[in-house]
Amino acid sequence: MNKMPSKELLSIGEVAQRTGASVRSIRHYDEHGLLAVVRASNGYRMFPETTVTQVRQIQRMIATGFSIDDIRGFPDCMLLIEGARSCEQITDVQRQRLEAIDRQIQDLERRRTRLIKTLSEGAIPPLD
Repeated sequence: MNKMPSKELLSIGEVAQRTGASVRSIRHYDEHGLLAVVRASNGYRMFPETTVTQVRQIQRMIATGFSIDDIRGFPDCMLLIEGARSCEQITDVQRQRLEAIDRQIQDLERRRTRLIKTLSEGAIPPLD
């Protein structure tokens, strides 16, 4: 167990309050090895101040479509600096994610067009 002065450590509630993330989300990030955690003598999770930055970065990456598994594979540079620019090591991963999102948008647009046609014609059109 790591020993750090208690004034440098935050409770999970404090991290949640500072980041806007739920306690449940913070536990989830911790369980997936994304956060540094220290156990207090009572067994509670205690987090270094840098956890606030890490949680905010994780939230940003999730908001852009990355999964916890994706994020777990990212280098530390993506988690340790708030608002960090993308590390060169993940540029390809980000481009691949963008391509996947573009494919999803195209698929949704095709479905939307078919549904509009179905509503206007009263019948399901044949597949193209």
